[in-house]
Amino acid sequence: MATVTDEISVRLGLERAVVDEGSLAASVRRFRERGIVLPTFAQLAGPSGLPASVTARLAGVDRDAPDPANLFRVHWYNEVDGARPGRTEVPAHVVLPGSLTGVEAPIVVVLGEPFPMIGAHKVLAAYSCLAPRVITGQFDPSRHRAIWPSTGNYARGGVAISRIMAVRGVAVLPAGMSAERFEWLDRWVADPADVVRTPGSESNVKEIYDACNELARDPANFVLNQFCEFGNYLGHVKVTGPAFARVFDHVARSHPGLAMRAFVSATGSAGTIGAGDHLKAAYGARIVAVEALECPTMLENGFGEHNIQGIGDKHIPLIHNVMNTDVVVAVSDRATDELDVVFNTGEGRAYLADRRGVPDGVIGALRHFGFSSICNVVAAIKVARQLDLGPHDAVVTVATDGAALYPSERAKTLARRYGGSFGQVDAAEAVAEHLAAADTAHLIELDERGRNRIFNLGYFTWVEQQGLPLELFEARRHQSFWTGLHPLVAEWDALIDEFNAKVGLAR
Repeated sequence: MATVTDEISVRLGLERAVVDEGSLAASVRRFRERGIVLPTFAQLAGPSGLPASVTARLAGVDRDAPDPANLFRVHWYNEVDGARPGRTEVPAHVVLPGSLTGVEAPIVVVLGEPFPMIGAHKVLAAYSCLAPRVITGQFDPSRHRAIWPSTGNYARGGVAISRIMAVRGVAVLPAGMSAERFEWLDRWVADPADVVRTPGSESNVKEIYDACNELARDPANFVLNQFCEFGNYLGHVKVTGPAFARVFDHVARSHPGLAMRAFVSATGSAGTIGAGDHLKAAYGARIVAVEALECPTMLENGFGEHNIQGIGDKHIPLIHNVMNTDVVVAVSDRATDELDVVFNTGEGRAYLADRRGVPDGVIGALRHFGFSSICNVVAAIKVARQLDLGPHDAVVTVATDGAALYPSERAKTLARRYGGSFGQVDAAEAVAEHLAAADTAHLIELDERGRNRIFNLGYFTWVEQQGLPLELFEARRHQSFWTGLHPLVAEWDALIDEFNAKVGLAR
């Protein structure tokens, strides 16, 4: 008898078998012609097991090139620097000391910038959504365009994955996002019309949905909506979760008695926070969801506009396992904006080194912190204070992208807030307010009632607006639904192996 999990799998494209042999055959032909081989999720989770032939090929391929070999770099184990990076034994990360954060608890930040092509880990989410659609014959590259709705990085990741899979990709994102995002897209899309600018900025997700619903009227357009694509969630559970565990285990070896007390993640699409399901099961870590104070959707059922690019808002993503979330915390735009200037100007870094005693290695790593990364760090500090964490209590979080995506936004902050001139006094004030004095305001620890309140908010988006059957929406309230999805990844890996065998190219 079919279960609710089976029904939602069909409804949302989480197929376990080939559903269209014709589409599959078209993909096989296209991939054979273009020399495209797909990595399994197991290989991305543990890339030390990559075939020697793949490793040899990667040595000659630029990280940022639209080369199919870079699919095998869509993992957390890339070296930080170098056009042709090798693999690391432990994902790139930095442990933030108390001299920067003002708390005793080590804050471990895993870096997303070493991911290929886009300098952000959302390229993994894009692969996790498109690859299963290809290998099950749902997506046909000979007749479908891949539509990637996002507030920035997922759209860029989707365009990158599309291009190296010989697929036409279309980015849908708010017009108010950073200029650097659009500059990247202009270089990568096949046609300027493949960048669809929707009204507003980071908080305007409903407008993205509306644009995608209009595009979906054309059967040639295949919408891969990260907010409701469970491939996004599963990729992070099975690839990101184990990678973060590897980082923590590595840090713990030099910190005897260290325990992972919390995993902190902004909830843009709620993909990355899915890694928390793995970390909670493995270490008992609390899962902390982060949002913008200017748009406190989870915290206060509120609304508004914010500019912490990459964390969405005004909705609860369908793939957010709300009932397994333990804490919600909000961070202000101003904290993110001003700390971005501290971390990325000579005056700010000099203050951190000379007056705060922050080690050079940590200061150098700050260039890997984009807006949502800084937001996550501030939230981690607030959580450490709320839970009264000490030197043996680690908080793990993530830096989705780096500072290179935000010079245009930084210039706005410098002009608007500092009149174009930023000095060490300004740096001292920003650090004192947003790090040293980051408090436990705008934070709630969730009980069952709190989780249900946030879960129920999703009804208005997914059932009333987007037409999801109520029984499928409700199924997500139970942890058995989420764990029931996990075996899909091993089944997809088997299908990837079968697909590659049909393509007939050696790995």
